Amino acid sequence: MPIITKQLGDLRLDEHTLTVPLTTDPDDARTIDVFARVVTRPGGENLPYLLFLQGGPGHEAPRPSRDPLRPGWLAVALERYRVVMLDQRGVGRSTPVGDTILTEQTTDEVVEYLTHLRADGIVRDAEALRDHLGVTTWTTLGQSFGGFTTLHYLSTHPESIDRAFLTGGLSAIGRSADDIYAACYAKVRVVVEAYYRRFPEDREAIHGLLDLAAAGEVVLPDGEGVSVSRLRSIGHLLGDDNGWYALHSLLDHDPGSNVFRHDLAALLPFTGRDPLYFVLHESSYADGVTTGWAADRIEPEEFRADPTLLTGEHVRREWLDTVPALRPWKDVALALAEHPWPKLYDADALEASGAQGAAAIYVNDMYVPVEFSLQTAAHLPGIHRFVTSEHEHSGLRTSDGEVLAHLFDLADGRRLR
Repeated sequence: MPIITKQLGDLRLDEHTLTVPLTTDPDDARTIDVFARVVTRPGGENLPYLLFLQGGPGHEAPRPSRDPLRPGWLAVALERYRVVMLDQRGVGRSTPVGDTILTEQTTDEVVEYLTHLRADGIVRDAEALRDHLGVTTWTTLGQSFGGFTTLHYLSTHPESIDRAFLTGGLSAIGRSADDIYAACYAKVRVVVEAYYRRFPEDREAIHGLLDLAAAGEVVLPDGEGVSVSRLRSIGHLLGDDNGWYALHSLLDHDPGSNVFRHDLAALLPFTGRDPLYFVLHESSYADGVTTGWAADRIEPEEFRADPTLLTGEHVRREWLDTVPALRPWKDVALALAEHPWPKLYDADALEASGAQGAAAIYVNDMYVPVEFSLQTAAHLPGIHRFVTSEHEHSGLRTSDGEVLAHLFDLADGRRLR
């Protein structure tokens, strides 16, 4: 398709759409479209490219805006690069997957299709896009799941990456989903208890809400009767630098009010907007394993005994029955939970990659445990480490470019490791 060029204030936006194979099988004729938007500042027409790999899975790349320039890290990136915002396969404008696929294909066909939407497929798309742009190498910036994708990229095509920057994205290598979720629960407990020390009255407010949920009295505008486990997932907010404020503000409203019901609906994770975020979520932690509803299976006893211990990105099997938007996906999600996922990362290949760059590792990260991140970082000696407790998992977005600027300085040798 032809390149479509638009203006956003003084920024140039070049929109590219490629048609690429769905699979690596040469006998498989299926294709998908992959969309990317290249953002260029005035005078930056000859700058190298930086590929941004979004978190998720199941979220499209951010859409840039002006006055102020958003996302906040974009201004820092544009000083050095033309920034490539890739919609990862299955989301945004890259042949998006929505509810209609459930009526167009059988469950087995949908499951098979979705298995091609993981990091390995995204990397193949990135390689096609790099070739399309006519460059031998480029720099990558991977946030969260985008960092996981970067690790696969470095495991398979290190020659294509000039520098790699990762933020909250050094996934565990060779670990089971059980191991990862056990560590995540431990991190969540620390963060939730810290929140209650700051706002002790909120624990009682949460307790009251849980009682209402158990009685079927917390109902969202779409008619969902919020289950106890669904309400507890509001704890995911505490993985964001400013999430404590959103949670504390929510609890300031009457649970029976329209404001509370609408705000709660907007703040809960795993909605129908991004179905892949739910059905593929546990697979993002699957490095050669079957997940089998790991978050449900290994919930610690202390969490079962004390429901005021909120949860984070822990998907629940019961939501396939209690969340209206997820019910149509039940058979697909159940099958994917039993799928034997192939390995994504190769520790030996990472060590041999010669990768250069820097990574932000968040001490209190609820989603990507610091201990596993440090183990993975040991396989990438050329990736400088910025280990910090100043930010939560959202540091790239919420620091308005400070985290990215620090990573650039580390990679340039302007700061100590």
